[in-house]
Amino acid sequence: MSSNLANNLVDTARSHGDRPAIRLNSTTLTYSELRRAAAAVAGDLEARGIRAGDRVGIVLPNVPAFPILLYGVLMAGAIAVPMNPLLKSREVAYYIEDSGMSLVYGSRRVGDVVSEAANDAGIPALLVDDLGLTELELLGDPLEEPVERAADDTAVLLYTSGTTGSPKGAELTHANMSTNASTTVDTLIQTSPDDVVLGCLPLFHVFGLTCGLNAAVKSGALLTLIPRFDAEEALRVLERDEVTVLEGVPTMYSALLNSPNADSANLSRLRCCIVGGAPMPVEVLRSFEKHFGCEVYEGYGLSETAPIACFNQPGTPRKAGTIGVPVRGCELRLVDDDGHLVRSSDVPGEIEIRGENVMKGYWGRPAATEKAIVDGWFRTGDIATRDDDGYYSIVDRKKDVIIRGGYNVYPREVEEVLYEHPAVAEVAVIGLEDEHLGEQVAAAVALKRGAHAESAELIEFVRERLADYKYPRRVWFVSSLPKGPTGKILRRSVEPPVDGQMATSAPATTA
Repeated sequence: MSSNLANNLVDTARSHGDRPAIRLNSTTLTYSELRRAAAAVAGDLEARGIRAGDRVGIVLPNVPAFPILLYGVLMAGAIAVPMNPLLKSREVAYYIEDSGMSLVYGSRRVGDVVSEAANDAGIPALLVDDLGLTELELLGDPLEEPVERAADDTAVLLYTSGTTGSPKGAELTHANMSTNASTTVDTLIQTSPDDVVLGCLPLFHVFGLTCGLNAAVKSGALLTLIPRFDAEEALRVLERDEVTVLEGVPTMYSALLNSPNADSANLSRLRCCIVGGAPMPVEVLRSFEKHFGCEVYEGYGLSETAPIACFNQPGTPRKAGTIGVPVRGCELRLVDDDGHLVRSSDVPGEIEIRGENVMKGYWGRPAATEKAIVDGWFRTGDIATRDDDGYYSIVDRKKDVIIRGGYNVYPREVEEVLYEHPAVAEVAVIGLEDEHLGEQVAAAVALKRGAHAESAELIEFVRERLADYKYPRRVWFVSSLPKGPTGKILRRSVEPPVDGQMATSAPATTA
């Protein structure tokens, strides 16, 4: 029997075909309409020569065309490569080249960026409108049944970076995605066809993709979309569509809570809220629950784990400030720096994960895969403790990833761009605490001897080359950066100047 993830859409369309599946303002697609549109995409891809295992890119925000294209790619047996529509051309070009992509879809909003990257790579770029494929000439007949795929065949490539090297494509299989969606539906949200899920998490991100789109399709719920999160718009849609399930990152909850319309919004239908992507401040959680009368469940996961691995779950005691307990089909353990198991309560250790949700590996990188997954256990790089009841709490990140408003920003990627500036000799990118976004991207820069640059100049230099959420908002200059015995720059030893003492141009003597 085929394990194609797209079978979830086919099955739901058969049993709940007339029910609404996707909504964006006044546009609604039923499950039957979504299936027909996806089948048309699959047939078009087949006519264009796309075969099982080929990679197809999707560069769109949260609009109806995204689920149409995603399930169309899956129905054709191809591998979907979702990308952030905020990416610049050089970033899209990297993903195209690294994945060996055969074709890329792009929103007309970012058509120039996608077309430029595709042209450089010599592959077709098909631009679509937000609501579907009405302006795209479709070839071939609709593909009524998904192409057969095995459970361990790759369904989606989600790119994630480390502290060194270039972004890597995490290979999430049909089984990874399907089982994690089922776990979300059955044990976390307990979704039914009567539910309305707010689609404010980006669908190109694993949290929104699995817990939002795939879980809604699995259960027959309605996913009502917001192309880009805005607290006022989210409150309007929450009330208008009588949303029952809210999924978000901590900054979204804080923005909703502090919205000028928070007091007047009627969210009485809201029954379940889940939060992930970054640590949730306990005060924000408690204030949100008190204000809106809905419990918030915290959890934890990664792109490499499809994503949900650990959660405070309905029907079990919640512990604010923790990430809960391992979810169905998943094991967690803590190890020390020598790889030995941490057995004592409240002693920190690195989280390792094993289970049906763990990725197949990193696309085209066997050495990185072998380093990340040892004897079936995925090494997360996150440091946590476990209490006597088995609840885990994140205490630190072994990796230097910066989480800005729920988006992962990897210092090495930003540093590489800054090093392209002719005046920069050395740079260290770090995260600074931010009241609204959790963390903010910042950079300490040492200039080449005799060179000159302004902070605003370097900020704009990065802004032109990387997605808007990645460029540093604070840049200051130093004569040198802290280094270890081997000469390695020590990011953790970099200290920003106190407010009011931020240098906007280079000091007199630099590296």
